Amino acid sequence: MASSSTLPLCTSKTLFSSFTNSSFFAKPSQHFLHGKRNQCFKVSCTGEHDGNQLDAIKEGAVDRRNVLLGLGGLYGAANLAPLASAAPVPPPDQKSCGTATITDGPAVPYSCCPPKPDDMDSVPYYKIPRMSKLRKRPAAQNVTEEYIAKYQLATSKMKELDKDQFDPLGFKQQANIHCAYCNNAYTMGDQKLQVHESWLFFPFHRWYLYFYERILGSLIDDPTFALPYWNWDHPSGMRLPPMFDVEGSSLYDARRNPQVRNGTIIDLGFFGDEVKTNEIQMITNNLLLMYRQMITNAPCPLLFFGEPYRFGSKPNPGQGTIENIPHTPVHIWTGTVRDTDLGNGVKSYGEDMGNFYSAGLDPVFYCHHANVDRMWNEWKALGGKRRDLTDNDWLNSEFFFYDENRDPWRVKVRDCLDSKKMGYDYEPTSTPWRNFKPGKKSTEGKVNLSSVKPASKVFPLSNLDRAICFSIERPATSRSQQEKDEFEEILTFKGVKYDDSKYIRFDVFLNADKTVNADDINKREYAGSYTSLPHVHGPNNATHEFKPKEFKLAITELLEDCGLEDEDIIAVTVVPKKGGEVVSIDNVEIELKDCF
Repeated sequence: MASSSTLPLCTSKTLFSSFTNSSFFAKPSQHFLHGKRNQCFKVSCTGEHDGNQLDAIKEGAVDRRNVLLGLGGLYGAANLAPLASAAPVPPPDQKSCGTATITDGPAVPYSCCPPKPDDMDSVPYYKIPRMSKLRKRPAAQNVTEEYIAKYQLATSKMKELDKDQFDPLGFKQQANIHCAYCNNAYTMGDQKLQVHESWLFFPFHRWYLYFYERILGSLIDDPTFALPYWNWDHPSGMRLPPMFDVEGSSLYDARRNPQVRNGTIIDLGFFGDEVKTNEIQMITNNLLLMYRQMITNAPCPLLFFGEPYRFGSKPNPGQGTIENIPHTPVHIWTGTVRDTDLGNGVKSYGEDMGNFYSAGLDPVFYCHHANVDRMWNEWKALGGKRRDLTDNDWLNSEFFFYDENRDPWRVKVRDCLDSKKMGYDYEPTSTPWRNFKPGKKSTEGKVNLSSVKPASKVFPLSNLDRAICFSIERPATSRSQQEKDEFEEILTFKGVKYDDSKYIRFDVFLNADKTVNADDINKREYAGSYTSLPHVHGPNNATHEFKPKEFKLAITELLEDCGLEDEDIIAVTVVPKKGGEVVSIDNVEIELKDCF
């Protein structure tokens, strides 16, 4: 685009007062960085930037310097002293926002960059306003017709704002937030900014939904309006919520995969290939996946939230358990099948939900991420070492958003740790996955290790085009409960590389050989799965980058369940499910790590 526009954004009335005269929202107090906040901002819109399982199933402070991960500058970052290696990630200047790129495809044909304040240094920090009553996010399968009508109206009004392409409250501009943060629009030094596959995944999406929800409420003048959550972790919610499947409704998206319609049970481990099984088995698999991802594989913060993302580090350092599964498979299950012919020579890149650049264009995206956000609360409620990170580089990370009054704000991770303090909570539903530990074993006794090659003879592995089985030594055996509480035993796949324009999934089993039935994961030996949604590359880039990753599985509980606590050496089986031919692995180790 070559066009540009400047929008005055004022703390009192704005040119958009016809849309923002909503007295029901308490006005946030104005905290800011440099002196008094100006009463008005000018926003430039230059177009250049461009066992009990059946019962469960039936039961229906700034440290070193600020991180501003978003649109704003780092207050003259070029003039700062050299950063320590452990410093928070410096942000891209908002002027760095440029053309986003469709994953494994061309440039996005429109600008994902939102309006930008002329003086980012004057944008204040957001202070959450006091609310007299918590907004209660309901389970999507339990909402009333009155609620649906209200939600449809709010979304319709948001879509009407798209008449002004620079209105930050418009539906497309809201969707563009995800496109910009996740599809190469922002540059951060010599790196591209990406909030996925790192410890920023949960807080970024929490703040994103927070403002989206308040905008919807303001458009229908209802301070109690709250987004629904897609309750895919409960058997009664394991379908596309019906309110999103009404053609002609503002909540409908024609670019979904047709397979998700008509009450089809979701596959929380979906990666492009339909699993031939009955509904009971699919629900069983889903609950087992939830148990593994929320409990077995996430006994401590970094395994749940994802790997640290600091200054000097490359993006995508490693995803947490819930981002891995079920977050990513739900995106893929809902979006159009990749490479589908959409007519006129246009092929699908997984739109809308199946590609980061377009995911926000499907209203169900926000319902999906509301449940992802709910998992943060549910995980902490499990107890043990399941608590928020305390690393200041995480707590002081920042993002940038517009509120319902079209005012720009900086926000901090440390201010979004308690959803109730943010003014919202979730209507409770039961969590049957809590008690869904697999009870059956596929292997009697222990695998005969004499016929299994040691890891040193298997790795490095050039491609995972078939199931592999290897033996691996443990660093300690017969550990006491105190030792287990202090150090988690972690199976770590190091130097995992793949063509990250492809869908990837492989499954891991303990004490199993190559004959394991990988389609039935309801077994004690199933340790977990690695998944990856395609990531971005340059336009029509034929050479895809292979970025080394680490994949970690907490196995203390599995060793107990499989009777392997006293074994010096155990067998591990890896089964490719999707894209294994483009996956290589350097090495595999078992480590004892402080579970912080």
